[in-house]
Amino acid sequence: MVYWNNIPSPYMVERFNAVEARGAFEFEAWFNDRTETDRSWEVKESDWRFRYRYLPRTMLLGRIQHWPWLLFGRRPDVLFSLHAQPAFVVGWAIAKLRGAKTGFRVLKTFDRWVPRHPGKEWLKRFLFHHVDAVETPGPDGRQYAMSYGTPPERVFFATHTVCRPFFESGDFRLQAKREQVRSALGLFGPTFIYVGRLWWGKGVRVLLEAFERVQREATHEVSLLLVGDGAEEGYLKRVCKERGIRNVVFAGYKQKRELPRYYAVSDVFVFPTLGDPYGLVVDEAMAFSLPVISTSAAGEIRVRIQDGVNGYIVPPEDSAALATRMLELGENLDLRLRMGKVSSERIRDHTPEQWAEDFEEIVNTLLERESQ
Repeated sequence: MVYWNNIPSPYMVERFNAVEARGAFEFEAWFNDRTETDRSWEVKESDWRFRYRYLPRTMLLGRIQHWPWLLFGRRPDVLFSLHAQPAFVVGWAIAKLRGAKTGFRVLKTFDRWVPRHPGKEWLKRFLFHHVDAVETPGPDGRQYAMSYGTPPERVFFATHTVCRPFFESGDFRLQAKREQVRSALGLFGPTFIYVGRLWWGKGVRVLLEAFERVQREATHEVSLLLVGDGAEEGYLKRVCKERGIRNVVFAGYKQKRELPRYYAVSDVFVFPTLGDPYGLVVDEAMAFSLPVISTSAAGEIRVRIQDGVNGYIVPPEDSAALATRMLELGENLDLRLRMGKVSSERIRDHTPEQWAEDFEEIVNTLLERESQ
C-alpha cells in the first residue's frame, strides 16, 4: 500500500503513524518534497514510524516534476495520491495500467481559489470517472467528486483529524498564566484569533475590515490575534497604522507545538476564507473549546459548525455579516463558553486513530472488490 502526498504536513504524519501502529497492511508514504516555499512546517523524520521515500525529480511538460519511477518496480496493491499535478496523473496511469487499485484524496475546491480551465476540467472528469476510490472527509467532497463522474459506491469518507490530546494538554485558560501571556502579547478584552497564511485568498483583509467595525461599536476593548505569515502581512500592518486600528497583534508563524499557547489566550476563532478546501485550523480551535465564526466557503464546514450552536457561518467577503457575529460573541461571555463547549464535544472523535481506521476500511474494501 502506497500513499503519495505533496509534502509531509504534521497532520498527515500523525495519520500515517496511526496507520503504521495498526499494522493491518504494509504501508509506505511517498513525498514530492520535504517542504514547500509557502509552508513553514517543521519536518522531523525522527518522529515518523512509517516507511517513506522522497521521489526524484525530472523534467515533464517543460517543468520540474517528481517522477514515480518506483511504480515500474514492485507494483503496490493500492496507490492513493493527490491528482492536481501532472506527476500524480502519470503515476495514476502507470499504476492503473499495471493493475493496481488506485484512489484519490479529494477535497472540494472553490472558484475563488482555483480557476477552471476546459482542458483541466475534461481531464478531471476522466480521472474521477476511472479511479477506483475517492477518499474525502465529508458530504461536500462526496458531492464534488460525484459532480465529476465518480460513481457514489466509489466514494469513501475518512475523517479529517487533529490530535486532541496535544491541544488539550496545553489548555491553561483557567490558570493565572493565561493572563500573564495575554499581557505579554498585548491582548485586551475578548480576543479573536485567526491562524493561517496572511494571503488574500484567506480573506484576512475582510477580517481586518470587520474588526475595525467591531472595535468602533464594542462596549469594551477587544483584540485581534493573527498567527501566521504571508504576502499580505506588510499590507495589513500598513492598514492598521493608517486607519488607527489598535490591538491587532501579529504573532508571526508558529509551529504546531507552539499553537496551544495562542489558542489558550483567545476567546473566538475566526476563519474568513474565500475558498478553503477544508481548514484544519477550525478543528484545532474546536478542540480548544473555542466558538468558531467561519465563512461558508470552506469544505465540510456545515458538518463541523452548526450555525447558532457552536459558532456562526457567514457569507465570504461580507465584512458586515462577519462583524455582526464577532460583536455578538465579543459581548456575551456565557454564549462564548456555551458554544465552545459544544465545539469540543463535536470534534471529540476526530483523531488520527479514527482516520487510520477509516482508511483501513477503504483499503480493505478495494482489495475485497478486486478478489470478487
